[in-house]
Amino acid sequence: MLIPSIDLMGGKIVQLVQGERKALEFADLEEWARRFAPYPLVQLVDLDRALGHGNNRTLVENLVRRLPCQVGGGLRSLEAARHLLELGARRVILGSVLIKNGQVDRAAAAHFAECLGPEKLTFALDAKQGQVAIKGWREQTQILPEEMMRALEPYCRAFLYTHIDGEGLLEGIPFEVVLRLRQATSRQLIVAGGIATRAEVDRLEAIGADAVVGMALYLGRIELASQKAEER
Repeated sequence: MLIPSIDLMGGKIVQLVQGERKALEFADLEEWARRFAPYPLVQLVDLDRALGHGNNRTLVENLVRRLPCQVGGGLRSLEAARHLLELGARRVILGSVLIKNGQVDRAAAAHFAECLGPEKLTFALDAKQGQVAIKGWREQTQILPEEMMRALEPYCRAFLYTHIDGEGLLEGIPFEVVLRLRQATSRQLIVAGGIATRAEVDRLEAIGADAVVGMALYLGRIELASQKAEER
């Protein structure tokens, strides 16, 4: 499954390279929401909130009401997560809140799962140089993605792995890493970071992984579902 990515910063859709340099920016959210409407799942991330630079709450709430979203970006409280689910989010994405003092916080994961249900939770494993990074990718831990998966598998529906080193570069995601992660969990595995072609999405699907795609969709490297429908 291909999952389009909407990253919000300063009230606009953006695409960053390796989480740092802004490469693309779009002010027309309405147009992209229309284009992404045919997809069964859209990933929506508030980058400002993740980085602690404010938030895009109004835009997030509007998009959650209209699109089938899994939503993330700085979600660290049960109340914030529940609010988004009540508005219509399919799932919430949790990352930094699952790490405490450099260790995987199973108690936090269990609490969210008990209160919201594991089926509503996607746990983020954002990795830089092979280790999980948190707080908007600014803080490095020594936790391995597989280690985090094994500890938290009972408490979520899906794991979202982002290969930060390749994010926005359109150089492809390392399949040896994806295969290793696929073997580490029975949960849905969603991967992101550098995915550049439809063939790559299909190859990921063949090994049991779903693909979050941003840059390649915005640049037209991968055809949108709405374009295919129009052609038919």
